[in-house]
Amino acid sequence: MIMSSPPLYVAIVDDDESLCRSLARLLRASGMQPVTYTCAEDFLADRKSPSFDCLLLDVQLGGLSGIELARSLKAQGGYPPFIFITAHDDAQTHADAMAVGCAAYFRKNDPGADIVQAIRRLAG
Repeated sequence: MIMSSPPLYVAIVDDDESLCRSLARLLRASGMQPVTYTCAEDFLADRKSPSFDCLLLDVQLGGLSGIELARSLKAQGGYPPFIFITAHDDAQTHADAMAVGCAAYFRKNDPGADIVQAIRRLAG
């Protein structure tokens, strides 16, 4: 009997709702279980969320930024690996993302297959 591994649970936190839907479809098609949030505050307030294997965070969000969210989670300890995705790539943003300890960093126009591969590598 072949045992299949349980699906990877991935939180997507991005204020671009169409991108959230697209990323969620991509992850579902790749056998993952995405849960989407349009802001960091909704992610933090969700008490019914599964234990996530990976977080996909937009750098710039309304309210708490993705980098601020990552800092907060890191300070609490026990956080899953996180990947940043951004439409506003510049040297300072990249440096801030690396300083907070992101496992991968993508621009929103990077290939989705690269993001899926990074999630599998980090959480699989």
